[in-house]
Amino acid sequence: MDFKLRIWRQKNASSQGKFVDYRLNGVSADSSFLEMLDLLNEQLIAEGEEPVAFDHDCREGICGMCGVMINGIAHGPKAKVTTCQLHMRTFKSGDTLLVEPWRAKAFPVIKDLVVDRTSFDRIVQAGGYISVSTGAAPEANATPVPKKVADRAMDAAACIGCGACVAACPNSSAMLFTGAKVTHLNALPQGQAERYDRAVLMVDQMDDEGFGGCTNIGECAAVCPAGISMDVIATLNRELVRGTLAGAGNR
Repeated sequence: MDFKLRIWRQKNASSQGKFVDYRLNGVSADSSFLEMLDLLNEQLIAEGEEPVAFDHDCREGICGMCGVMINGIAHGPKAKVTTCQLHMRTFKSGDTLLVEPWRAKAFPVIKDLVVDRTSFDRIVQAGGYISVSTGAAPEANATPVPKKVADRAMDAAACIGCGACVAACPNSSAMLFTGAKVTHLNALPQGQAERYDRAVLMVDQMDDEGFGGCTNIGECAAVCPAGISMDVIATLNRELVRGTLAGAGNR
């Protein structure tokens, strides 16, 4: 398969970026999108050019590191698939592929397709944790969790923190990400100690990072590779109201 690639190139965070065109021929249909970028980089290195910088880690759709915009869609055109699990057979030979980094104030570009997503880490640090007793491991069945509650928590915990929701949202909102983290922990009995503080603190941090507000457009859920539903945003809003009325989150 042959492709024309238009890739965002930016030397560093302070430099002006631009799209650069490349031709790549002989790509296997079974290659992943990242493997295709690897082939391009091998070609660039052989030609004495700077390779394209992009994030990656596990390449198994788990770590959330690999996100890029492909033809204007976060992670590309296939639903519930990360960039590393997107195969080139999804496209047609001869296609032009526009590849660019996440675009959000809270995700500044570091180089080429690499962005700084530590803002997500700071949201989690603000309240995405639980208090636990140290010492011997507790009996597994000492805290029974109803299956419906466990399923709800596990569905929300599927979020891999890739940032596609932010990149796809016209407002660059992080409500889906934050809602998933709050829903996961607030649903479980182990998360009740910080329940009200959690929502308030995490939303405050989200606002401090420069993420936009949610207007229920739904692009976030549409591009989420883990299939997180927008109902976690409704849960976050309810928990935020309860926490605010309870006077929680005072820093």
